[in-house]
Amino acid sequence: MIDADLFRAVLGRFASGITVITTTDDNGTPHGMTVSAFSSLSLDPPLVLVCVGNDATMAPVLAAKDSFVVNVLSATQEAVSRRFAGKVDDRFAGVGYHDGKLGDPVLDDVLASMQCRIVARHPAGDHVIVVGEVVDAAAFEGKPLLYYRGGYAVLER
Repeated sequence: MIDADLFRAVLGRFASGITVITTTDDNGTPHGMTVSAFSSLSLDPPLVLVCVGNDATMAPVLAAKDSFVVNVLSATQEAVSRRFAGKVDDRFAGVGYHDGKLGDPVLDDVLASMQCRIVARHPAGDHVIVVGEVVDAAAFEGKPLLYYRGGYAVLER
């Protein structure tokens, strides 16, 4: 078996975009978390996947829901990423958003958003892979916020 520190170091060499996954609970309270483990999966039908740790506070909320939003953060949103990654009582305080077509929060000023209906969940180690069919999306101009070698980075282009 590979050493955990080596595995983290190797994975850290893969630059990834930063997303915030959002949904609401049964009371309509918004929930969200920063996720870098996001990927496109299929063009036809349009599918994406997110990987959520079993110990994440968002895990039970997402397990009870049938939809979520992937918010792709722009280079100007490092503070938003940190807020949704940290242990904050109300992660949405001071963060602009509106309700999407499925009722989940879509963050303001993002690079892109995808509103998804959950079509599958797959347990995988200490995470669950959540597959969503994209039912609505939006794309905007700007530079992406990236995560690389344990820190934030911006695409210089």
